Amino acid sequence: MPLGTPITDPNAARRPAGAGQAAPEYYADRTLRYQDYTYDPNVRTVQCYVASGSTNEIFTPPVVPITQEQPILLEFDIVGEQSQRLTAKLVHCDVDWKPSNLTDMQFLSEINEFLFTNYRTSVNTKVPYFHYRLQVPRVKLSGNYLLIVQGAGNTPLLSRRLLVYENGVQIALKQGIPVAGTERYTLQQLDFGIRYNTQLVNPAQEVKVVLRQNFRWDNAKYNLRPTFVRDAERQLDYQYFNFENAFPALSEFRFFDLRTFRSLGIGVAQLDATASPRTALLQLDASRASQAYSQFDDINGQRVIESREYGNGATNADYLNVTFQLKAEQPAAGPVYVLGALTDWQFKDEFKLTYNPETQLYTGQALLKQGYYNYIYATQTPQGANSAVWEGSHQETENQYDLLVYYRPPGTRADLLIGYQSLDVNRRP
Repeated sequence: MPLGTPITDPNAARRPAGAGQAAPEYYADRTLRYQDYTYDPNVRTVQCYVASGSTNEIFTPPVVPITQEQPILLEFDIVGEQSQRLTAKLVHCDVDWKPSNLTDMQFLSEINEFLFTNYRTSVNTKVPYFHYRLQVPRVKLSGNYLLIVQGAGNTPLLSRRLLVYENGVQIALKQGIPVAGTERYTLQQLDFGIRYNTQLVNPAQEVKVVLRQNFRWDNAKYNLRPTFVRDAERQLDYQYFNFENAFPALSEFRFFDLRTFRSLGIGVAQLDATASPRTALLQLDASRASQAYSQFDDINGQRVIESREYGNGATNADYLNVTFQLKAEQPAAGPVYVLGALTDWQFKDEFKLTYNPETQLYTGQALLKQGYYNYIYATQTPQGANSAVWEGSHQETENQYDLLVYYRPPGTRADLLIGYQSLDVNRRP
C-alpha cells in the first residue's frame, strides 16, 4: 500500500495483494534475485539466524562452520487466512553470488526440495497470518548458498543468503586508524591479514575477500586485493591508505518498542489498540548529523519480535500500521527511506518517506509486527545509501564487522569459503 495512506477498511490488511489493491512496485518483478529479497507483499518479518540456544540467537547472522552443529533457521509470516504449500531449495553460489557449476548432489546428501511442515496460525490477532519455520539442511561443501522459498507454480516468495565456512586459514582482523585528518573521527577502519598453512596457488589473485559492517550486503567492501604477499611466511597483508577498508561509523541506531499495547513504549508517541489493524505513531525524529556522539546500547539494526501480553511472538504478536516522522527544514537531495533489518537493508517502497513542505516533515507508514526495532534513515544516492546526512558519524560508535575469505582450488568448479572472522568494534562491557 502507498506510504502515508492509513488503512481505513478494517479488512484491507487481510486481503492478499491483488484483491482490490495493487502490489507495491518493489514486489512487481518476481524475477529471482541472488540476494536477500522478498517477492510477495504478504510475506512479512523474515528472520534467518543460527539456532545457538542462547537468548541472543536471533542476532546471529546465518553463518555456520562446515561442521554445522548448530543449524540455520528460517522464520517468516504470510499474511492471510489460508495456509499455503511451500517448498524450499538451496543454490550453491560463487563469490559474486552467481550460481556455481555444481550439481545438487555435490553439496547435498538429499533431494533438493524441502517441504515446510512446521507452520502455525496466528492467535487472536486482528491481522491474521501463518507463521512458517524451516531448519536448513546440512550441506557438504563450504561457500555461499541461496535459500529460495517457493509457493504455487514454483513462484519465489523469498530468498536468503547463507554462509558455510571452513577454518582453512588464520585471519587477523583488528581495528585500525584511518590515515587522514577529520576522517579518523568519522570512519572505522579494519586492518587484516591472512595466513595460510596449506599451499595456495597464486593466492594474490585467487584469494578473494569481502568485508561487511553489521552483516549488511548493501555496503560491503569487495575486490580487496592484498598489498603485500609474503610467500615465505605464507601470509597476505591488506594495508590500505585510501579508505578501501573503512566504513562510516554512523551513530548508535534509533529504536522503538512496540512489544505491548497497554502502554506507550520507548519511541512511541501514540498508540491506537482499538483500530483494525492497530496503529502507532512514532515520536518525532530529527537529523543527528550536527550532534555530538551519544552512547547507548543498540542491537545494530536488528529487531526482536515479541508480545509482552501473551508471549510467543511467533504467533501471538499482532501487526500494526506504524507511522514514521522525520523533521527536515528542506527536502533532501534524493529519496529518503527507513533502513534496517526491518527493510532487509533495502530501499523498499513501503518504507519510502514523503516530504510535506508545509509541515517540514517526512512521513511514511509501514505494516510491522509487534517487537523492538532498530532503524536509521538514509538518502538514496547513485552510490548507495547515505545515512551520515541524517545520523552523523562518530568513530566511537559500536559496530560489528566480519571478513569472508574465498578460494577456488585448481581444477574445481566453485568458490569455497575457507575463512571467516568477526569483530565487535567498541564493544561495551
